[in-house]
Amino acid sequence: MSKEAKTESMSLHPLGGGAEVTSEQEHLCVFGTGDMGRSLGQRLLQTGYKVAYGSRRPLGCGPVPQGAQVMSYADAAQLAGVIFVCIHREHYGLMEKLSSQLMGKVLVDVSNNPEQNLYPEANAVYLQRLLPGSHVVKAFNTLSAWALQNGPSDACRQVYVCGNSTEAKQAVAEVATKMGLTVLDRGSLSAAQELEDFPLQLFPEWRLPLQITIGLTAFFFFYLLIRDVIYSYVDQGKDISFRIMVSLANKVFPIVSLIMLSLCYLPGVIAAFLQLYRGTKYRRFPDWLDRWMLCRKQLGLLALALAFLHVLYTLIIPIRYYVRFKSWDYVITQVKENQTPKFDTSVAWRSDSYLSVGILGFGLYILLGITSLPSVSNALSWREFSYVQSKLGHVTLFLCTLHTYLYGWDRFLRPSTYKWYTPPGFMLSLVVPSVVLGLKLLLLVPCVDRSVTRIRRGWERTQPDEEKTLLT
Repeated sequence: MSKEAKTESMSLHPLGGGAEVTSEQEHLCVFGTGDMGRSLGQRLLQTGYKVAYGSRRPLGCGPVPQGAQVMSYADAAQLAGVIFVCIHREHYGLMEKLSSQLMGKVLVDVSNNPEQNLYPEANAVYLQRLLPGSHVVKAFNTLSAWALQNGPSDACRQVYVCGNSTEAKQAVAEVATKMGLTVLDRGSLSAAQELEDFPLQLFPEWRLPLQITIGLTAFFFFYLLIRDVIYSYVDQGKDISFRIMVSLANKVFPIVSLIMLSLCYLPGVIAAFLQLYRGTKYRRFPDWLDRWMLCRKQLGLLALALAFLHVLYTLIIPIRYYVRFKSWDYVITQVKENQTPKFDTSVAWRSDSYLSVGILGFGLYILLGITSLPSVSNALSWREFSYVQSKLGHVTLFLCTLHTYLYGWDRFLRPSTYKWYTPPGFMLSLVVPSVVLGLKLLLLVPCVDRSVTRIRRGWERTQPDEEKTLLT
């Protein structure tokens, strides 16, 4: 073996020491031949390592990747300085019996539990307590067997690492880097519980946006159900309950979408006025505002999904039985009465403007959604990303709000619009976006915009008491 190869392979086992490193330098060991163990071994083989599997049943463990060796735990442990432990916690007792063979080895714990708080301590901490002579590192538990087999995408390229030994973490980081992964060091082994909880979380960043979406959708659904369906049955004796499936849904989705889009830009406006009031950018925002700003991307994507549903529901309107029936009924009535409707230019202007503005707004809506994808945003500079998400985002909000105003037109002047003295849903949906656009317009006033820009560039408004202290 050449001197260069020998030096490189020794770096994979910085804790082994001694002359016997030469027998371990080209190998990595995987304990366990389940899905995760086989996928990890296959990826390591593709990266250029020699892989030895440790198994309770070396002759009956099932298929393993071609080129890998299968042997007992004790024999496999002798070949490598870095050992990937791909077995469940309940089988860690087998590891304790190998304490002498595992002395000084780097044990990479990749295990996860089926649910949170199942054990009083993290699996990696428990393993370290069983084998105090080994160096346990928690890593690779956030990657799935499927991701390892097919190559990690941008969303699952990160590997979180924690451990008490800096050298052990470095050895694991070198392996992960050669596999094309990005390593994030989370500190000591006390962070293992947090890493083990990561894969068990179900949409943690989406909970608040989903709660807002479900809450607004439920509110407007029942609100419009009372105003449209129940009102018609009670006041006019008409059963139009069939309109719940399409007509009612096609009112709820755009209303909620517009409100949620405005909620994406309202916290930024509030933050700007808060900085103006404080005269500095160095004071932390309230926790509720921080949390709100961190979930703006999720709010926007959910709003885009509702806008898509609105477009799809609108496209099926001409093929609905109710619409076709009303159209034919109107034509037959006109023929029987020998009447010809007069073309109204103002109505044509209104309908064309309403549709055109809606299409433009939806097009920009899609652009905002596309640029929020990691693969697209990574290709943009910060200035380009900010321009699209901020400036074009406010233009999108303006167009969608204008689309709703054109839809309402002069309906707010008609007494029949206010069924049971309640405003229609589209009028309620205009409150938040109108407030956001009005406040944003104030921030664009030159004197206000200049002050906000100075504050965000580091300028602070010194208090009179502080000025006196500085002068003295």
